[in-house]
Parts: sequence; structure tokens; C-alpha cells
Amino acid sequence: MSITPLKQALRKLRAERGKIADSVSRKTPARVNRWFKWLSPGLFVKRWLLISLTGVFLTSFGLAVWVKLTPVNRILEFISQSLETLTRLVPSYVSGPLAVSLGVFLLLWGQGRTVETITEALQPDGSEELVDRLRAHRRLHRGPKIVAIGGGTGLSTLLRGLKQYSANITAIVTVADDGGSSGRLRREMGILPPGDIRNCIAALADEERLLTELFQYRFHAGDGLSGHSFGNLFLTAMTEITGDLERAIDASSRVLAIRGKVLPATLTDVRLWAEMDDGRVIEGESKITEANGRILRIGCHPADPPALPAALRAIEEADYIIIGPGSLYTSVIPNLLVPQIRDALAVATVPRIYVCNIMTQPGETDHYTVANHLQAIDRVCEQPVFDAVLAQRNPPSPVALERYAREQSHPVFLDREDVARLGYRVVLANVMAENAETAQVRHDPQRLARVLWRWYTKK
Repeated sequence: MSITPLKQALRKLRAERGKIADSVSRKTPARVNRWFKWLSPGLFVKRWLLISLTGVFLTSFGLAVWVKLTPVNRILEFISQSLETLTRLVPSYVSGPLAVSLGVFLLLWGQGRTVETITEALQPDGSEELVDRLRAHRRLHRGPKIVAIGGGTGLSTLLRGLKQYSANITAIVTVADDGGSSGRLRREMGILPPGDIRNCIAALADEERLLTELFQYRFHAGDGLSGHSFGNLFLTAMTEITGDLERAIDASSRVLAIRGKVLPATLTDVRLWAEMDDGRVIEGESKITEANGRILRIGCHPADPPALPAALRAIEEADYIIIGPGSLYTSVIPNLLVPQIRDALAVATVPRIYVCNIMTQPGETDHYTVANHLQAIDRVCEQPVFDAVLAQRNPPSPVALERYAREQSHPVFLDREDVARLGYRVVLANVMAENAETAQVRHDPQRLARVLWRWYTKK
């Protein structure tokens, strides 16, 4: 017997139930809806309310005994006689429900006013109901432990979408950047580059848009300040105050109340090098893409940097591991040059997926297919460390293709047979966002997170 009719009936039943719920919610006053929200499962409110009422009763009873209102039976007799008199005057089938209704009303009214007072103190702008915020908090903190590995704008894009599904996110970020403001601070202050970490902290913050604008703000004047971003200077100052980058990130995360954690892959001052197909050896992350050659091998100095212990614990305890998107050789692979991280990924038994780039990157992945990206990762790790790869389904618009072609960039071709021979499953989905004005192609945070979440929940 086919189960298709049964599935259709269940879908219709859910749709009708949704319509009824919407109709009821429209007819029910907003204040009543808000009261009943507090009774929904998982908020841990009902149990505390019951405990509070028990406490009131025991306190009253204890006080009566303490002040020697003896015998207490007299109080009970007085209450009993009063109730008998009331039931003679008003029938019990009227007085009982009336008393219960009045008691429940007073209880809910008192609790409601208490909650409103707390809400006004915690959220003076009234942008969100406290109960909705509490429900979201409970849902997110029950989410799976997700580890996202990478760097650059790709990782922050991924985090921006993932934080809607879980608050138990750990971002492991490369510290190999040596260009721009991060590179200057690295050379002048002797600290690890804060740029990619800054982007990830901003992406995980609740007030993401405002914090991103603040952290990305660059000074355009001032001796020594010009070209620096506020976020980089903020993390540099926190590093000087706390003593190292790990503690600086932790302190910044608590101050900014981000969802999840951001960790550097290593606290060692690493410097990338790449061997090109013409025999050149290029040193420095910012110079590798400018070399305009095909990369044969990539490594770092020192050769085997130790991993941050907290990053290894996060991988060991993870329920789900995601790597990418981002520049293959300068954002993704630098994390895998830390031997302990790639070893931890290799022995992990949880779902592991690589998010492939949508477009090739000139000077880094020219003419690369999806299989070429995976082979580059496997060469560094010396074994497969992921189960599946997520690739973009639909190509960009002709306008975008023309724009990228002028920069010698093209869509990453999905060579299914080669990917299958490497032992990877393919997840094909439309996770692209295209800017209508600039024809710029990027991963869409919400689409990307939705597809990754769906793949995880089906495992």
C-alpha cells in the first residue's frame, strides 16, 4: 500500500491546524496570548510558579504557628464556617467557579505586571517581548554543538546564518593573515592578526548590523591611525590588557554578548608559504594570490604549530563540523596546516561537510573544479577528513558571468564522477546571493544555513 495519500492527508491536517491557530490568535487579545506564551513547554516557568505558590502557603502556615495562633484549627474552623455561610447564600456551582476565576485572574495579573516591570527594565525600547526572547534563548541553547572552520568573509557569512539555529557554535579561525590593517598590527605590535576574528565576532553578535559597521569602520586620518579598522584596534587593545589573543577574544565575546565562541586555530605566529608550478616559493598570505601562478604545495613557518587546546576540545565535542566557504589556500587550508586540528577532524565521527566556493579565485584556484578543491584539502591532510561537499546548483546571471570573466574568474564546475571517486557525497543547492547593482556573487547566509541545517537533521 502506498503511503503517499497518508502523507497528503497529514500535510492537509497540519495546514488546517495552522489556519485554525492563526484564526484563534487573531481573535484572542494580545495580552491573553502573551500570558499563555509563558505557559508553553520548555521555559521552566510553570514549575517555578508552582514552587512560589507552595512557598507562600508554607510561609503563611509557618508564621501562624510561630506567633502561636493556636490552635490553628480555629483558623481552619473560621474559614470553614465562612465558606458554609457563603455557599448557603450563593450556590456552590456559582461561588466555586467565581472564586477560582477571581484567584486565577489575580495571580495572572500580578505575574503579568511583574513580567512587564522586568521587561521595561531589560528592554526599554520594547522591541521584543521578554517571553519571545526567552523562548528563542532556550531553543538556541538546546541546539547542536557546531564547529565552523575557515576565515575571511566566507566564515563570517556562514556564522551569520547559523546563529539562527544554535547558540552552541564554535568558529575556528585562521591567523595567517598578513595584509592590510591586520598585517600592520602584526608587524608593529607583535600580535596575531585580528581581522578575520573581528569579522566572526561581529557576525555572531545580536546587534550584528550596528556592530559590523562599528568594527569595519576605518580611520581615514591621523598619524598611525589611517587605514586601521576600529575592530582591529579594539581587539589589539584587549590583547594588551588581557595578555593574549585567546583571553582577549573571550572577554570581547562576553562584553558583546555573542552567540557562540570564536577561537584562533593556533596562538603561534605562523607565516604561509606556497610553491608555485614555475618553481617560485612565495612567502606571506597576501603575496600568494598576487603571484599569479598555480600553487603546487602550501605550508607554513613554523612547520607544525600547536593547536589551541580549546579548539581541539570543540572538535572532539562537536555534533556537526563545517569547513568553508572561503579562499581555499589562504582561508581554509591554513587551519589544516595545524597537525592536531587535521588529526582531530580525521577521527571525528559526526557529520562533516565542506562548503565549496561558487566562483574560482584568480591567482589561487584558477580553473579549479569541485574535485580539485577537495583534492587540495586531501593533499594537506593526507587523508579524507569530510563526508560531503556542498556545491552551488544554479549558475550566476549572464551579467555576473561577464563581470567575473573580465577578472579571469568562472563558476566552479561540479565534476560529479570525480567527486564520487574521491569518496564524497554531493549536496547540491541554490545558496547564492547576487547583487543586482554590482553583479557580485556571494553565499547567502540564510540559504546556506538552511541547507546545511536540513542536511544535518536528515543524517
